[in-house]
Amino acid sequence: MHLLSGELTTPRDAPDDLILAAGGIVKRTASNGRVEVACIYRESRGDWTFPKGKLDPGETFEQGALREVFEEIGHKCRVVQFAGLTNYTHRKGKPKIVAYYLMSVDEGEFAPNEEVDQLAWVPLAQVRTQLTWDRDQELFDLVMALPEMRAEAS
Repeated sequence: MHLLSGELTTPRDAPDDLILAAGGIVKRTASNGRVEVACIYRESRGDWTFPKGKLDPGETFEQGALREVFEEIGHKCRVVQFAGLTNYTHRKGKPKIVAYYLMSVDEGEFAPNEEVDQLAWVPLAQVRTQLTWDRDQELFDLVMALPEMRAEAS
């Protein structure tokens, strides 16, 4: 991935079957002042992860991340900053790159849908252990090192 004018772009030499996706590490402050992060459960895959999905044609990574978060958890969010990338081989054998953004919640309400069965707002100290995939845990470690999150954790 390349950063061009503040936006991620796909390299020209990327494989033709590369899946491009985007998602969010969505945070909110609960009524008790505790910072929590949205983790989703997908029964069809038996995993806990962050909301994400494939980009639509012509969509930027940031646009796709905001759309996918809204579609999966029903919350309109604001991007705080780019958080990082994960890459792996999709279950159908294709390479996949997911660009994630740290987001804060503006408004919304979750309802189970065809992609997400549960939404859990998890306290910062428990997010890592909630996640199924090592790549999500590693991404969360990077997010926790961001100045915005270090201040939240203290």
